[in-house]
Amino acid sequence: MTRGLKPSTITPGTSPVMTVPPPPSYLSKDAKAEWRRVAPILILERKVLTVADMGALENYCIALGTMRELHRLLQAEGHVLPTGKRHPASTALLQTQQQQLRAAAELGLTPSARSRAALSEAAADDEDFL
Repeated sequence: MTRGLKPSTITPGTSPVMTVPPPPSYLSKDAKAEWRRVAPILILERKVLTVADMGALENYCIALGTMRELHRLLQAEGHVLPTGKRHPASTALLQTQQQQLRAAAELGLTPSARSRAALSEAAADDEDFL
């Protein structure tokens, strides 16, 4: 279960971000690429990000970048070490995937988060008719 406000319940007009800023310089290559892919959608298309939300976007991009780096490491080194023990990156990858999914849901970047937002909007529209 995801906690926090859903994109459909965010009050617009509280310091909205109007232009897509460049990704922070310290992000990894993968994280920067995700920022460039997702920030325009959230800022220009959906118009849901405020200045206060930029940390959430950064968190999402860092998690996604880390997830991809860990995946590449495991592809190169394998999931099992020569000692027969599980590679520590396997656990880190799982944790990062979970973090990335939570952050994506907070930003409305998953199909289920978008469908919940659509249902919430439809329910609000129905209440307007009562």
